[in-house]
Amino acid sequence: MTEIHMPRLSDTMEEGVISAWRKQVGDQINRGDVVADIETDKAVMEMEAYDDGVLEKILIAEGETVPIGVPIGIMGDGSGAAAAAGTSGGDSDGSTGGSATTAASSESGSTETASPNTAAPRPAASTESDAGPRERPKASPLARAVAREKGVDLSTVTGTGPGGRIIRVDIEAAAEATTDTESSQQPAQEPQRAERSESHQQSQDLEEIPLSNIRKVTARRLTESKQQAPHFYLTSAVDVTDLVSFRSDLNERLQASGGPKVSVNDLVVKACATALRANPSVNVSFRDEKLFQHNRVHLGVAVALDSGLVVPVIPDADRKSVSEIAAEGKEKAERARDGKLKPDEMSGSTFSVSNLGMFGIEEFSAVINPPEAAILAVGATREEVQVHDGEFVVRKMMRMTLSADHRAVDGAVGAVFMQQLTSLLQDPIRIIA
Repeated sequence: MTEIHMPRLSDTMEEGVISAWRKQVGDQINRGDVVADIETDKAVMEMEAYDDGVLEKILIAEGETVPIGVPIGIMGDGSGAAAAAGTSGGDSDGSTGGSATTAASSESGSTETASPNTAAPRPAASTESDAGPRERPKASPLARAVAREKGVDLSTVTGTGPGGRIIRVDIEAAAEATTDTESSQQPAQEPQRAERSESHQQSQDLEEIPLSNIRKVTARRLTESKQQAPHFYLTSAVDVTDLVSFRSDLNERLQASGGPKVSVNDLVVKACATALRANPSVNVSFRDEKLFQHNRVHLGVAVALDSGLVVPVIPDADRKSVSEIAAEGKEKAERARDGKLKPDEMSGSTFSVSNLGMFGIEEFSAVINPPEAAILAVGATREEVQVHDGEFVVRKMMRMTLSADHRAVDGAVGAVFMQQLTSLLQDPIRIIA
């Protein structure tokens, strides 16, 4: 028999969640088959088998969180699964039995295993009928966790997420509908119950929301960032009137040739990459009491998901055209929302951009994503009255705030970077020149 261990699927991963078992007890597994979906600190990844065999026992149920290296299942020649079926009258499912070869996602690169004594096997949580395994509904890990908590059967829920995927709001709506139905079926003559105690009432008013692995890691890393990195902030008001017009003209040309649509944020990302190439002192990292200079410019662009914040990376952004940045950024953002972004596509950024302008936020300060030394927060574009050529005119203005780690970036260095970035955005032809 071979134990399957929780693999390491990203460089920052310390634990993983069994999002879904793709194989059930007694299933034949071939090398390369997807055995389970694992939710890491960055995405939901497919865990593939390295060897052939039969899934004989599942040690960790769906929704459970375990550290790297802990056994999550067992794979063998099938005799173990057959014996278990004989003893239990034939009942088996993806939560109570079986195991498979340890296999990390083929895209992630490395795995890490531990001895069988790392953790004791834990019993499974759910069962399935003798008729055989049912097709599992597509649902986000958070939706599955909320469904277990509220007792909602996923097979009865219609998903409203991308591709019919069930998300948290679908589970909450189904649970509320069930509660309303049960209430309406209560006899009208039923006597009123005694008033609940204050503590019980408070417990009914509070609902604990299960944290996704992404949100757990984000909370830990950004707390460490604020505690350890002395943040300072530099804000610039940028006249983007010409930038908006330039973008409009550029999109007309790109669409005529079948190119991608460019957003203001794409132009900001390209301008940042250009400014970082000219100001390498901002393109640095600080870790282990050491300062590291990056010779390449890899831009992280924050994307908000239901399960938390992820930062897809556009490598060598300074060497790419605006249209290339637009196409790559859009494609990676879509895959991030579908949970299909690979861990290495969210690692290695040297500087990050966070834009909340689409929500109408005029100005904000972002938390640095360690070990990076700086992050740019971009607000909405607003029409404001400005003095231009000695006259009062209406101009399109946008505010940007640089958050910098004072251990790695001095105030004057950050100010020069912001000055050059502002100059680029106010003379947009220089962004693509």
